[in-house]
Amino acid sequence: MRKLVHKFLKLFGWNISLWKPEGLKKAVVVMGPHTSNWDFIFGRLAFYMMHLQGRYLVKKDLFFFPLGVFLKALGAIPVDRSKNNNMVNYVSTLFQEKEQLFVVFTPEGTRSYNPNWKKGFYYLALKAEVPILLAFIDFPSKTGGFLEVFHPTGDVDADILAIKRKLGQFKGKYPEQGIIA
Repeated sequence: MRKLVHKFLKLFGWNISLWKPEGLKKAVVVMGPHTSNWDFIFGRLAFYMMHLQGRYLVKKDLFFFPLGVFLKALGAIPVDRSKNNNMVNYVSTLFQEKEQLFVVFTPEGTRSYNPNWKKGFYYLALKAEVPILLAFIDFPSKTGGFLEVFHPTGDVDADILAIKRKLGQFKGKYPEQGIIA
C-alpha cells in the first residue's frame, strides 16, 4: 500500500521527505501553512508513508454517518468549537495513556489568513511535556515533511513567533492565505 501511496504522490509531482526524528514517539505536530483541504490529504499520505499514525482535531459537525466513521478511521478526534471543552486536558491525558502519539494542529485554525494563531497546541505541548514537531507543505516546490523538533521555552509569544518564522518560508496552495511572520 505504501508503494501505491508513493506512486500517487509521484504522479502528482510531490516529493515527501521521509525524515523523522529518531526515537521520537510523542509530539504535538504543527503543520503550516494551511490554506487548502489538500494539506490534509498530502499530510495524511505523508504520515502513512512514514509509518506514523497522526491524530487530528476535526470540528464535531463533520462526524455524521458515514463521514464520521471515515474520519475516525483516519485518526480524527471530534471537537465541539462552540463550547470550552478543555481539549488541552483531554489530549494531554491521551499523551499519558499512549506509547506513541502525534497530534497534528494547524494553528491558523482556518484555511484563510489568520495572524492570530490559536495557542492550544502550545499549551498542550507544555502540559503533556512533549516537543513540538514542525511539519511543512510547500506547493510551489511540491514538497512536504518534517522540518525540525522545537522545544517550547514557556515564552508563548516568542516561541510562536519563532515557529511562524520557520514555517513562513513555505507557501501553501493559496500563498496569500498562509503564514506571514
